[in-house]
Amino acid sequence: MGFGILEDKSDLAHVPGTVLLAEKISQPGDVLAQLKHGSGADAQIVLVPQPSEDPNDPLNWPYWKKLSIVAILVYGSCLCAATVGPLLNASIAVLAMDFKTSFKDITLMSGYQLLAAGCSGPIVSALARKYGKRPVFLASSLFAVIGSIMGSASHSYNTLLAARIVQGFSISAYESIIFSVIPDLFFLHQRGLFTAIVSFTLSAVSNLSSVVAGAVTNNLGWHYLFHLLIVTVGLQLILLYLFVPETTYHRDRLYEVDLASTDNLQELAEAEARHDPRTQKAIQDLKIEKTVTNTSSVPPPKKTFIQELAIFTGTHSDESLIQLVFAPVLCCLNLGVLWVVVVSGTVTSFYVGMAYVAAQIFSFPPYNLTAAGVGYLSLGPFLGGALASIVLGLTNDPLIIWFTKRNKGIFEPEIRLLPIIFSSVGGVGLILYGVLAQRGDNLYLVDFMWGLMLFGAVFIFTSASAYAIDAYRDMSSELFIASMMLKNFLFYAYSYFMNDWAASAGPAQVFEVFGGVYFALALTTIPLYIFGKRYRSFWHRHNLLEMLHVRTHSAF
Repeated sequence: MGFGILEDKSDLAHVPGTVLLAEKISQPGDVLAQLKHGSGADAQIVLVPQPSEDPNDPLNWPYWKKLSIVAILVYGSCLCAATVGPLLNASIAVLAMDFKTSFKDITLMSGYQLLAAGCSGPIVSALARKYGKRPVFLASSLFAVIGSIMGSASHSYNTLLAARIVQGFSISAYESIIFSVIPDLFFLHQRGLFTAIVSFTLSAVSNLSSVVAGAVTNNLGWHYLFHLLIVTVGLQLILLYLFVPETTYHRDRLYEVDLASTDNLQELAEAEARHDPRTQKAIQDLKIEKTVTNTSSVPPPKKTFIQELAIFTGTHSDESLIQLVFAPVLCCLNLGVLWVVVVSGTVTSFYVGMAYVAAQIFSFPPYNLTAAGVGYLSLGPFLGGALASIVLGLTNDPLIIWFTKRNKGIFEPEIRLLPIIFSSVGGVGLILYGVLAQRGDNLYLVDFMWGLMLFGAVFIFTSASAYAIDAYRDMSSELFIASMMLKNFLFYAYSYFMNDWAASAGPAQVFEVFGGVYFALALTTIPLYIFGKRYRSFWHRHNLLEMLHVRTHSAF
């Protein structure tokens, strides 16, 4: 393998995650010619995983249907994850005066909400794995509606706190499970764009929501934040029920070429050829020792629109719920998974920490901003995150195809980590944000540094997420739940000490410490990139989860 990724030295025939993705045009008799390929400009791209013959396989759904599902789920993520969490950030000073309490007490409302999100994560993961993603998303949106109704009717600190906690139960699915929908719907060479879109939603949009929330609080009052959420989340819940069917699908493992540890392309090609009218007659006498469930019988009929409205589609795992609840934590026994969890979760927590102290810094001299003014400051990180997401969305998938073609058509998930090279600017922005804010420097320059921080952070968060999906797809649901848990527990911890720390030591010290940790975490990408393939091989041969009899994929 070129590009600095060390080859596996074991006798493993095929390292899971490494796949033949691009090839030169095959001859009709070649094994690869029998496999399904992309179309148009992607005609030389082997589809990974290979779609089954079942019309109900999400990989076979029309592209417009996939896009509509993603759009509705991203809309839900905008509301339940990117808006519900930072909803009150720009209004902290107003709420502190209304309830005659401290900044810390108001920040704790968000802290307890995020604690609820973190604690519910393992349950959300277990239910999604056991009963599918659709009922989990529906329940999450319902919690957001109920919590918003409670918030709109609250007139005391305790009732508003209760509303925020109920809203917290809507967050985890839209921060984590949504990532595992991407490999349900899209092939490997298409995932980078949609990973960038979800990352953009969770990072940049969360800042845009503060801009809107600050203006609403300033002009209409903070109750209207909840009034508006009732309407918008209610609409999303309806769209979710009508147009987002279950995406969990149990494809025969023969098709999952990226998860295999053996080279079974010949066997898969024979199975594919059985459905090719041009070759069916020629292979009637072939004796295939191992057949594919969906290829040995007539594919089932396509589900109707009414059938797809079913909330529950059966049991998708034979594991006990208790075992599935512990799976996200146990997944961290894998060092690659642990890296993604720690790096993405911690870096994400840093820009939320910046938002926690924004009202405290900018509501008083020398800035003297109103709630709306504090909210408008979030335009900086929104634009920084949006720009990074656009760059990654446009270049991520073309980049991996370019590298793959220069690696004899072999794709390595570690290639997804290359954009982290550009993340160092985020650490610079993080440090200078604190220094300039403490000195009372130009407001626009401080805001630029906030945007620069998020620009760099998106390169880390998006690249790590794309790597996780490609390298450890069978653990993706649990992995993103674990990451969500870590960052929400960090958010909760920050709510206890961030405001006091910034008040006593000054924002410069706070963000210098954060910046140092940021750079240290970014540097850990180097050994993962170099040794990642060897570790994937080692994990497959010494899988601690299998030793503990814990499965993170269906055994059906």
